[in-house]
Amino acid sequence: MFSPSFRLLLVIAACSAAGLVPAAAATTRKNTQAAAAEVNHNAYRSAIVLDAATGRVLFEDNADVQNPPASVTKLMTFLIIAEKIQHGELAADTPVTITAEAAKTGGSQVWLVDKEKITVEELLYALMVHSANDAAVALAIQVAGSKEAFVELMNIRARDLGLTHTVFYSPHGLPPARGQEADLSTARDLATLARKLLTETDVLRYTSTRQHDFHHQNGQINKLTNHNHLLGVVPGCDGLKTGWYEKAGYSLAATIQRNGRRIITVILGSPERKLRDITTTRLIEKGFAALAAIPAPSPVAAPPPLAAASGTPAAGTPVQPAAQPVAAAPAPPLKLVPLKPEERNQPLDGKTESAPAVHVDLSGTKK
Repeated sequence: MFSPSFRLLLVIAACSAAGLVPAAAATTRKNTQAAAAEVNHNAYRSAIVLDAATGRVLFEDNADVQNPPASVTKLMTFLIIAEKIQHGELAADTPVTITAEAAKTGGSQVWLVDKEKITVEELLYALMVHSANDAAVALAIQVAGSKEAFVELMNIRARDLGLTHTVFYSPHGLPPARGQEADLSTARDLATLARKLLTETDVLRYTSTRQHDFHHQNGQINKLTNHNHLLGVVPGCDGLKTGWYEKAGYSLAATIQRNGRRIITVILGSPERKLRDITTTRLIEKGFAALAAIPAPSPVAAPPPLAAASGTPAAGTPVQPAAQPVAAAPAPPLKLVPLKPEERNQPLDGKTESAPAVHVDLSGTKK
């Protein structure tokens, strides 16, 4: 169950984002924000907070310590696919013929079937909403002919971006098999990658999606649920990617926009999922508190969007980090509904993220 301090933090965050904290309470608000922003430095192996518009570091702690990113690896997979679309080498509606290799990939998956055809667009939703490893392999083979060739593209792009402490060995971030090596990165490198995605692709179109109906060629529909438990709970959160396996710990690259300004937070290697989410929420408040003292940069005009082959909007359309403020909707009281002990930490699948320990109920009724 979440601690009273975290419940208070969520209420403060919701009220602040909705403009419900009065100016007369400025002193109390500052004191509460300062207390809420206290960070448990044992809650991660590597952490950073950036201003998305400028790349300015607002907080860092062991930001260059390497750790397996697990499924956060899929951020680079998405970037490669989005750039292929931008360059006209691929389209969102391109049908991908699923190979046996992709279909048998384990962990989080959408149960792709050998030889069925799924569009690039649908596979991107599977990749970013459900963290589907089979979708990652299908996209990799479509673009480069093999997983190994796609990983080469990932590492070339990492070097181009100056990700000096990052090396990829897979397109999905699964634990390495016997004789293989683990993907490695740092909070700083992943924040740089996240900033690239936010400024030059439409990644938020996928990462802000809380649920998606995935359509197979035979008409079967899989209902996908986003693994990012901060969506719909932390005001302004619309991405980006979670990751976990036992040796890697729990990781999260998150982005939040409030009042026209956006930050990026990354933590790697947290020992518990709930601790990862609580710590990320505290880093968010710490980041926005630091950002408030810095003048906002001048807005940059977005380049014209690209189009898919069919004329529909393509993956790869840029999203500016600070283009539009988050709408200030009234925030109903937060209600944390504890699960039964036997329901806690039940895996969503055999190898990836765990289910939340509580339901966060915004409606006032249990669900």
